[in-house]
Amino acid sequence: MNVQTVYNVIHSVAPFDTQMESDNSGLLVGSPRQEVTRILFALDVTETVIDEALSIGAELIVSHHPLMFSPIRSLTDEDYEGRLLRRLCRENISLIAAHTNLDRARGGINDTLAALCGLSDVSGEGFFRSGILPGDLTVRNYADLLTASLKTTVRILGPEDRIIRRVGLCSGSGSDEWFRAFEDHCDAFVSGEIKHHHALAMVDAGIIGLECGHFATEEPGIAALAEALQNAFNHVECNVRVFVSAVSAYTLPRTP
Repeated sequence: MNVQTVYNVIHSVAPFDTQMESDNSGLLVGSPRQEVTRILFALDVTETVIDEALSIGAELIVSHHPLMFSPIRSLTDEDYEGRLLRRLCRENISLIAAHTNLDRARGGINDTLAALCGLSDVSGEGFFRSGILPGDLTVRNYADLLTASLKTTVRILGPEDRIIRRVGLCSGSGSDEWFRAFEDHCDAFVSGEIKHHHALAMVDAGIIGLECGHFATEEPGIAALAEALQNAFNHVECNVRVFVSAVSAYTLPRTP
């Protein structure tokens, strides 16, 4: 199997042509003809993720967040992204990023988050999802459930004793979507990061904000993509193995 085949499978799940115009998803480093036997899925490309890829013999990294999200004018070791890109090339590791296309996809980042948030009757399109909790909960009780489900720390924006039932969400830095929660008559809105001015507007509109962390709201979705690809590979004769990164996004690189 080669990189192009993996790209095609991801495209069938989360079409790359659905990414935002400002995004940089797709094959970012490497050759579509490179043979692949092991793939490492990670939220971000970091020095420690590249270390991990080398340790398992992965020829390809599939990340959620792309490198070169903004144009770069040089490729040197003095720059963080330049250092990562030079290392990927030096180690002959290809990179595919599936970002806003995976955020939007059915079964992608936000659908995975909705399931982990305990929601049923999930609806929504684009980046927004909403659904119903199994029963009425106080904000404090629901925050505790999210803490356990997402393995994170939850910041509550609003009164903790409020009763909630309908919840809207958008992963990552998705608080721009809070107004869709208002339009959908949600009691609460879950996101990775909630901007201050959005929080003020939400509270004024009577919606509880639950900020759960960028990594915690998106990493499960990249793990779900890895599982989907492994299942697809299991149905054809190939020797590709899929791994999900075990390192935190904020793990420091090894000291030389």
